[in-house]
Amino acid sequence: MNTHPYLRAFMAGILVPTLVLPLLLIAFIVLRFGMQITFPIERGLVFPMALVPGLWGLWNILWQWSRERTHLPLGLHGALLPLLLAPAGALIGTQAGVVVLSASSVTWFNAITVPYLLIACFLAAAIAAYYLAWKYIVGFANRVLGIA
Repeated sequence: MNTHPYLRAFMAGILVPTLVLPLLLIAFIVLRFGMQITFPIERGLVFPMALVPGLWGLWNILWQWSRERTHLPLGLHGALLPLLLAPAGALIGTQAGVVVLSASSVTWFNAITVPYLLIACFLAAAIAAYYLAWKYIVGFANRVLGIA
């Protein structure tokens, strides 16, 4: 009998972003329309809402496929994902004209300028958050679905 381990790995991988991204969208809607705080990032919401859940699922399939060969812990495997998502987002943003890279900072939507040091701090926090989410939440979902 075929137990479809990659389908189960995809489902376990998409669990976290599928639950978290709508909450972030609700927070954005409350700030934007309820409290009348303007953010020029509506166009920037499409990238995470459309791609991140699928990428998490594919990343979990990659871990499922490679774990016998690499023996890489799930948390460490998940912590590597922001190192791929951040440059991909920057590349898509620069090609779309919504991100401008300068020598000392990044400007989003010609409105928000953030120095690289702050971006590095956010990237370190994202790596830590991804490590914990993958180790505990995705790992739990993998165990429940019988693929861990």
